[in-house]
Amino acid sequence: MPWIQITLHTTAQHVEPVSDALMAIGALSVTCGDDADEPLYEPALNTTPVWQQTHVVGLFEEDTDRDLLPVALQAALSPIELPSYEITVVEDQEWTRVWMDEFHPMQFGQGLWVCPSWQEPPEPEAINILLDPGLAFGTGTHATTALCLEWLAQQGNLSGQTWIDYGCGSGILAIAAVKLGATQVWGVDNDPQALLATQDNSEKNHIPNQISTCLPEDFPKVLADGMLANILAAPLVSLAPVLAQHVRPEGWIVLSGILQEQAQMVADAYAPFFQMDAPTVQEDWVRLVGRRLSTAD
Repeated sequence: MPWIQITLHTTAQHVEPVSDALMAIGALSVTCGDDADEPLYEPALNTTPVWQQTHVVGLFEEDTDRDLLPVALQAALSPIELPSYEITVVEDQEWTRVWMDEFHPMQFGQGLWVCPSWQEPPEPEAINILLDPGLAFGTGTHATTALCLEWLAQQGNLSGQTWIDYGCGSGILAIAAVKLGATQVWGVDNDPQALLATQDNSEKNHIPNQISTCLPEDFPKVLADGMLANILAAPLVSLAPVLAQHVRPEGWIVLSGILQEQAQMVADAYAPFFQMDAPTVQEDWVRLVGRRLSTAD
């Protein structure tokens, strides 16, 4: 089956809005790649690996109107001007090759890598998460995920600990916690497909018995050493009392999916339960980290 592919040539500053606009108008998949022979084999610490000159590729169903596609994209991007682009038709086999070529191993912190399964890990002795991107989730390239992975890598050994990945998506954070030594991790998500993806990825990483998944309404009364919640600001605020109940005294809360202007609102919601640290900012996104208060209700 053929696909409609649009390739846009943009800069690091506009990668995120272009990607969001493609998804908003119905792209089945969005990938990014180097547009100026600028390989990023080992990104600097606390940075998201994005090229200064980047091509963003959106994949659409074969019946997509090629004349209306740039019109819809410009409307979704406004007021940002539509960058230069090409629209092509690709066969299924050809797209698979293009899709695979867009993904490369990425390093987060010291010695934590996310690698597609078809590529050899750059550091075989490092902590390597094998994750093949699907059409509905990413592999750590977004700043919100990168912020959480970098924090986990900084903690080092989580040996013997229990963690929760709330809003687990692909399971990338849950898998990272196990690879860093956690004995048990719960992956919680309101999307059954995310739970299936998390279990599938845990099996690919040979740790299926250490990750349990469930819907929020089925989540048992687990008391964890740490909670990872990479979702959005509004649900984070409303869930503050619920998430706090699952973290032991002196345990960690790691929150992401938060825009800079939302950081204080989210921090205030968690202040009754946690001693919150100053936010860490990457691009326009924020990570908030706190320690559970011993006297909190």
